[in-house]
Amino acid sequence: MAKKILLLGSGELGKEFVISAQRKGQYVVACDSYAGAPAMQVADEFEVFSMLDGDALAAAVAKHNPDIIVPEIEAIRTEKLYDFEAQGIQVVPSAKAVNYTMNRQAIRDLAAKELGLKTAKYFYAKSLEELKEAAEKVGFPCVVKPLMSSSGKGQSVVKSADDLEHAWTYGCEGSRGDIKELIIEEFIKFDSEITLLTVTQKNGPTLFCPPIGHVQISGDYRESFQPAPVKPEHLLEAQEMAAKVTEALTGAGIWGVEFFLSNENGVYFSELSPRPHDTGMVTLAGTQNLSEFELHCRAVLGLPIPEITQERFGASAVILSDIASNEAPRYSGVEEVCKETNTYLRIFGKPTTRKNRRMGVVVSYAPNGSDLDALRDKCKAAAAKVKVY
Repeated sequence: MAKKILLLGSGELGKEFVISAQRKGQYVVACDSYAGAPAMQVADEFEVFSMLDGDALAAAVAKHNPDIIVPEIEAIRTEKLYDFEAQGIQVVPSAKAVNYTMNRQAIRDLAAKELGLKTAKYFYAKSLEELKEAAEKVGFPCVVKPLMSSSGKGQSVVKSADDLEHAWTYGCEGSRGDIKELIIEEFIKFDSEITLLTVTQKNGPTLFCPPIGHVQISGDYRESFQPAPVKPEHLLEAQEMAAKVTEALTGAGIWGVEFFLSNENGVYFSELSPRPHDTGMVTLAGTQNLSEFELHCRAVLGLPIPEITQERFGASAVILSDIASNEAPRYSGVEEVCKETNTYLRIFGKPTTRKNRRMGVVVSYAPNGSDLDALRDKCKAAAAKVKVY
């Protein structure tokens, strides 16, 4: 059953996926725009090229003739995936899913207009003037994001009309690919936000992981914890939404579906990623019987997933760089973290660093029923001990 997998994007999430795939005897070619990316360090082969270059992407596919293509990032010439799928190559979860979810306009219109899911009010803007007009309709505060970005890049909360010019510039600068269009959203007054990892299978039912709570700063993940406290009726509503949107997008794999939860107004669909989610790194603490990477690997290969069970409480906290350097980073505080019980350190192995780049993560666990807030504090304190220099 060995397959050749072409991984498009080789960051820390891709690295964990490669490890899971190779444990099942698969052959992985890791691709990214720079050499020495984390997943390349554990893959069988690697390629360095811009995946926004359609010709270069097609050349890599022709060279390696993969059985499966697994996208891990947004910056891909996604329309090419339809061609590869037509050639008989499995695209994960599907070419349609990747095309829709790599662009906020496509996925938001699908969710709100076609599927009728509850979302924030939203408009699109291709110019500063259009952004100003949309802001008048949405009101302040509002949220401005690029149509295509990752890790919160280009996202800002706009509190008044005076902030719109900066939001336009910042949003365009943070956009990935060649799309210079922004989405402006109503600011939802939510009580919490969650990631609901959802697994679609080739020959099995859609499964849901216990909800993951997370904290973001400027749209970028900083910590996560599992299970997040969620009202049963809100969890059921989120599961129904996640099942509906993943079914519409088709394909097998894991999806990171994000929701806002309001005690007053219920559940709002926010965003969706057709791949392992950064907040799901908490599952590396053994919070579930199968980590999100193992689940993704099984779903991609069509292997059975009999159930997903909550094994223990978990928390994750990221390690950020305070410096920018083209030199190989070094780390202090590793020994201090290793002194902590029930705690794991994961250094991603990125070859260079920049200010606020995510360089590693600390995950901690405790028995089910433990004090989750205390666990989160412990994990964040451990991560703060690691310094990049």
